[in-house]
Amino acid sequence: MSVIITPCANRPVLPTKGAGPEPRLTWLILFWSITSALAGFLFGFDTVVISGAEQKIQQIWGLSDAMHGFAMGAALYGTVLGSVFGGLPADRIGRKKTLLAIGVFYIISSLGCAFSGGVAEFIVSRFIGGVGIGVSTVVAPLYISEIAPPRHRGRLAGMFQFNIVFGIVIAYVSNALLAGIGDHAWRWMLGVAAFPSLVYALMCLFIPESPRWLIGRKGDRVAGLEVLSRTEPYSTPEEREIMADDIAQAGVQRMAAGHFWTWRLRVPIALAFFVAFFNQLSGINAILYFAPRIFEMTGLGAKAALLQSVGIGVTNLAFTFIGLFLIDRLGRRTLLFIGSFGYIISLGFTAWAFFTQHYSIVPACIFGFIAAHAVGQGTVIWVLISEIFPNRQRAEGQALGSSTHWIFAALLTTFFPKMVSAFPPGYVFLFFCGMMVLQLIWVKLMVIETKGVPLEQVQQRLGII
Repeated sequence: MSVIITPCANRPVLPTKGAGPEPRLTWLILFWSITSALAGFLFGFDTVVISGAEQKIQQIWGLSDAMHGFAMGAALYGTVLGSVFGGLPADRIGRKKTLLAIGVFYIISSLGCAFSGGVAEFIVSRFIGGVGIGVSTVVAPLYISEIAPPRHRGRLAGMFQFNIVFGIVIAYVSNALLAGIGDHAWRWMLGVAAFPSLVYALMCLFIPESPRWLIGRKGDRVAGLEVLSRTEPYSTPEEREIMADDIAQAGVQRMAAGHFWTWRLRVPIALAFFVAFFNQLSGINAILYFAPRIFEMTGLGAKAALLQSVGIGVTNLAFTFIGLFLIDRLGRRTLLFIGSFGYIISLGFTAWAFFTQHYSIVPACIFGFIAAHAVGQGTVIWVLISEIFPNRQRAEGQALGSSTHWIFAALLTTFFPKMVSAFPPGYVFLFFCGMMVLQLIWVKLMVIETKGVPLEQVQQRLGII
């Protein structure tokens, strides 16, 4: 790997591309990334596994509709809290310890739900799991982005989203397998998550701390260089010293700049907010959560459960895999363009189908929508947010994007049933389509490409330095 001189600094920096053959991805980096991404698997599993138990829970505890809704939403409330404050432990105690704590939260939540003697214990347990989910959306993509080589960062960080979708599919399969084992099947459905949670927590013991946290936050250059020697095994000691200098300099600039909410960070703050905002204003959570209701509107009520749990789940998984394959080849911005056009076409035809009562095309349109989301926003969101902030402010930036995502998810989930009751469904899907037209304009005017760019140099492209 050669070294070049930039006109804005009187010292060598690492090239972003074109410096020779692409370094191979080592099995250690892959293992560490998979370990962190498994938090996404637990996230997806925990989110969906409740679907197999919720009716039994309402029945055995005699819950009113209001209390039942509150109990089912407990995890979502915890998710908002965890996403808002998840950056604090990541900055103060480190990425590794926070990832380990997520596993502990999941274990407590799953066992607490399985052994709950009443609705109060169940709500507390689900809330704890929700906190773990919220924190995981902050820390897991952040950690992967900080250990991954630039040329592999997109697909490695994108594994978090892939694992979310994979966890959703496995939750549906797990529920189906456990459904016939007796009256306490619902306890097994919720408790079985303790096993992958324990495996994840044990795997976290074998990952290193982020070199960017060690150097930029803790000030431990020696330990940071030791980790860099494993995350950048094809670089020379001199090149790793340059990387450490860049990381340390970014930390000094952050301290000099003051607080997170500054004019200097207006561009990454806007990018983090809007990528999360548009992610939810596509209608993705409404369609995932209320697919049976949507299909029932088309006269396909008998097939709704199958279409949701199998068709949508498999489509989401398959196209997320395609998105991971493409993200470091085509780039983040290109995938957002592809996803935006897919959104507009699928949502536009869905709205047209409801206006004209051509209901037969709705399932195909919904599957097309899921495919567009999986390839575009679904793959890109956690990767992009983890790349655009300075090292010392990455946890706060990730928390901003994650909390924006979950707050709008909660609002959309709450108001969608009222929307389709108050307005014809065609207008609701037309609204989502219009929001995706705005997303397309936003991508064209504001989003930069971060493919293959070292994290410290992304700051220069955003004008932070």
